[in-house]
Amino acid sequence: MTLANRCLAALLSAFLALAAIGCAHDTTMGQKVDDTTVTTKVKTALLADPDVSGTAITVETLEGKVQLSGFVDSPEQARRAIDIASRIDGVSGVIDKMTVKAK
Repeated sequence: MTLANRCLAALLSAFLALAAIGCAHDTTMGQKVDDTTVTTKVKTALLADPDVSGTAITVETLEGKVQLSGFVDSPEQARRAIDIASRIDGVSGVIDKMTVKAK
């Protein structure tokens, strides 16, 4: 990849990132950073827990509300993931969109 292509790709990526931030709801840049931090903390905590399949759970945060989605092996895993997420500083609520896998 030439230097010109790399610069163009970097510029395009930056433009798309800024456009996405600007279009997403009526949140401030500070709130976006806070939500990203909360998402990272929740995902890290889920990955660190041996009883939860953190790689199968998607975490999204909007204004402090965390949505967990994806597939878990049991209702207990889903409850554990909700418990973990709700204990993270900055989480104002947890929305459960997880699905328990059929056995």
